[in-house]
Order: sequence, then structure tokens, then C-alpha cells
Amino acid sequence: MALVKYNNNSISAVTSAPLIPVGALTHIKTLTASSSSTLSFVDGSDGVVLDSTYPIYKFEFINIHPASDNVDFQFNMSVDGGSNYNVTKTSTGFQAYQAESGTANGLSYESGRDLAQSTAFQGVLIGTGNEADQSGTGELKIFNPSSTTFVKHFMSNCNNYRADNESQEIFFAGYGNTTSAVNAVQFKMSSGNIDAGKIKLYGIKDS
Repeated sequence: MALVKYNNNSISAVTSAPLIPVGALTHIKTLTASSSSTLSFVDGSDGVVLDSTYPIYKFEFINIHPASDNVDFQFNMSVDGGSNYNVTKTSTGFQAYQAESGTANGLSYESGRDLAQSTAFQGVLIGTGNEADQSGTGELKIFNPSSTTFVKHFMSNCNNYRADNESQEIFFAGYGNTTSAVNAVQFKMSSGNIDAGKIKLYGIKDS
């Protein structure tokens, strides 16, 4: 097989080329915590889009730092534009962890923080410490929140620096058991404020 060699003249003779696909991930909104009790993303409010524009929405958590020690970073969904965050949810979760000392590690089901037809907030970062260097990071995806046919599936994958000096990789997945359109999502700590950190919202296109 003969090799084809290109030079400046052959490249300059090119008159057209395939278009580079536009990225499927679109940044929508960033919220920055500063001793915040809650951070809320409400469709149609302050530039937030959370409707049928995208089939998948992704939230990224960056250095979420709690004001209180050993608390959970949680979320809930709303079907009434943020008047109530109380969607009924069923979920499951598991974790892998390793202590700084190397004396504790394992892989286990996250019992006690799974939900069974509960309107409670769902934890995604568990037991984060509030020392100056402790925080958590990760992501949450919600699928087709505007559907009026199907329940609202979600999945999270996070890592945090726990109050007990462990690295914890934790996964949760479940569904909001509603066929009403979800149009708002709120985040908060299980106790105390979100001292610092950012949450970025992205929309993911079909293709």
C-alpha cells in the first residue's frame, strides 16, 4: 500500500472539510456557596433551564465545604417551581473507603441513607468534615426531568474527605416517583450551612 504524503500545497488546496460537532455538554448556571443554607436551581429563574430543552441534566459539585462537622450534602426535587422540595424517592447506594492511617477500608452497602418511598432529602456526600482542608466533590445526573410519562431517574458519584479522615467514593441511584415534570432542584447540608463550594449545572444533548 502506497503512503500518501501531504505538504503545504496539498493542504492549501482543500476547499471544504467536515464540520466539527458541537459539544453535547452545555453550561447553564453556576451557584457559589457562601455560608448558604440552601442552593436552588429553579427553571426559568435567574437563567436556569430545567425543562425539555435537554434530556439529561448534570450537576457538578466542586469543593463543597460544610460549616458543621460530619454532615451530609443532600438534594431534593420539586414539581411546583420550588415551593416544595418533597418528591417521593426510592434509592440505593454503596461506598468504598480508605482511612489515612490505612487501618480501615472496605466496600459496603450504604444502609440508612437509602430511601424507600420517602420525601426526605437524598444524601450524595456523606459525613464530610469541616476542617479547613476537608471538602467533597462529585456529580449528580437527573434524566428527563420534564417527562409527564415516566418517573425521574437519578445517579450520583462523589468523593469526599470525611470527618473521620477517610477518602470515601460513594454512589447513589434511584428515582423520583412522580410523573409530574420536575422543574427545580435544591441542595443543602443535613445540618448547618454550606460554607463554601460551587455547583455547576449542565444540560446534555441527545447527540
